[in-house]
Amino acid sequence: MELYSLSKNEKDGVFFDDDLDFSLPCLQARQARAVRNDVVSVFEHIWRGGMPQLIGADPEQRREYYNAYATTYLMRDAAELGGVTDALRWGKFLTACAALVSEQVNYKTLADAAEISQPTAKEWLRVLAGMGIIYLLPPYANNALKRLAKTPKLYFCDTGLAAHLSLWLTRDTLMNGAASGHYFENFAVIEMLKNYSYSPSNANLTYYRDANAKEIDIFVERNNLIHPLEIKKSANPDGREIRKFSVLDKAAAQRGPGGVVCMCEKVIPIDSKNCFIPCSLI
Repeated sequence: MELYSLSKNEKDGVFFDDDLDFSLPCLQARQARAVRNDVVSVFEHIWRGGMPQLIGADPEQRREYYNAYATTYLMRDAAELGGVTDALRWGKFLTACAALVSEQVNYKTLADAAEISQPTAKEWLRVLAGMGIIYLLPPYANNALKRLAKTPKLYFCDTGLAAHLSLWLTRDTLMNGAASGHYFENFAVIEMLKNYSYSPSNANLTYYRDANAKEIDIFVERNNLIHPLEIKKSANPDGREIRKFSVLDKAAAQRGPGGVVCMCEKVIPIDSKNCFIPCSLI
């Protein structure tokens, strides 16, 4: 089992003893135990990250820790696991990966940024995934649906490391910056990944994107049901987002409860199957 940095709920001392199935009763039961959703608190976690060593650290200590982590620990492991020897290009590659948070992998962009070949970029990405530094969310595949994306999306297992590499120097600049939605998506996907990694019943996570650029942020597939989810930083997102979920009906896939993971404070039903879901419940 992969060992991840601490989730926000772990840091808040909140533990759920049920399986997350996105049904209204499950979400309401979790709501009774969860910390009230708060965008500043969420972005404090996103910016600081979940490394146990950084709980209570000041910004200078955080910066020094991540500097040492990136230049010493990651370089050493990359050399051992992947034969990476060029520290300068490896550093550029890490920074280029951080710039692609929550986006489809672009090997040319990564290769150009690090001045390496595309096959090397692909290998280095594999090394990072093997080290548990990044998570590559695979695209959904279904024979009944044509022209689906084949490229994974890139997420950092620790958002604090990504924020450090991208020089987001404070929580507020990240929270109010152009990349805030991408970081919120990264946070939500990785919280779900941690949830199901530690859960008795595993889940298969994918995302949906077709040739018309119609995208659904994440599918959680478990117990022969697909739970479609959109992820929005807003506390009041548009309920029409769930209309996209009908693509699953064309795929003859059995659709389970889903909704929009967001910054709302309470679970709000949208229709009989979908809810606005506070991110604190995942």
